[in-house]
Amino acid sequence: MIEAMLIVYLFIVGLVFGSFFNVVGLRLVNDQSIISPRSHCPQCNHQLTAAELIPVVSFLMQRGRCKSCHIPISLQYPFVEALTAILFAITPLRIGWSNELFIAYLLIALLITVSIADIDRLVIPNRLLLFFASILFIIRLFIPTSPWWDSYLGAILGFLLLFLIQLFSKGAMGGGDIKLFAVLGLFIGVQGVLWTLFLASLFGVLYGVVQMIRKRRKRKEPLPFAPFISVAAFLYFLFPETWSKLLQQFLVGQ
Repeated sequence: MIEAMLIVYLFIVGLVFGSFFNVVGLRLVNDQSIISPRSHCPQCNHQLTAAELIPVVSFLMQRGRCKSCHIPISLQYPFVEALTAILFAITPLRIGWSNELFIAYLLIALLITVSIADIDRLVIPNRLLLFFASILFIIRLFIPTSPWWDSYLGAILGFLLLFLIQLFSKGAMGGGDIKLFAVLGLFIGVQGVLWTLFLASLFGVLYGVVQMIRKRRKRKEPLPFAPFISVAAFLYFLFPETWSKLLQQFLVGQ
């Protein structure tokens, strides 16, 4: 009963944080303050009231339109809010109520905000990455991986590996992606970095091919890579044992 109440509470908290992640991701990439001005309609600058800021609920009550100018509100807002709420609620069911749960919520915050920024402007803000890197570097001293140096080595490997890919591919990999992998190394370690790179590349290629078949994008059109990195990194974080077993089976040829 208590656990169920905690899950509901985390879902509600996730809705609120999801709304905040939307603000952070969109404002930082546009060099705007995340504190001021207050939330407003990007079309008519109508300042949103408290009733208009209730995550998901406000969107549904207003039928997806601004209360002032009636311009459709992007589905990104309720989607991110709902997604964050779901992730906040289901994560402890997978990894338990340990110290690692705090790490998981930091990872969710990072992945969602960088994905929003990359989708909006094809840029991952350095300030965002520096913020999470600084926090994780210190936290891993108190909540270490096993072995303790795996997270720090993962950060080094993540940076060097993506830097080499960028070097030999003549800029196919963005600088933000390189730094993002370095930060992710602090979360998921060496093996996590390798699996994330593989899965993210696979997801990105499949998405690109499908979009080209549907004639939604051109072959050399830039593609935001952070969302694919985010999905891959979180899948590894939730199921590290599964990926470890797959790697072992591959290495022994079973």
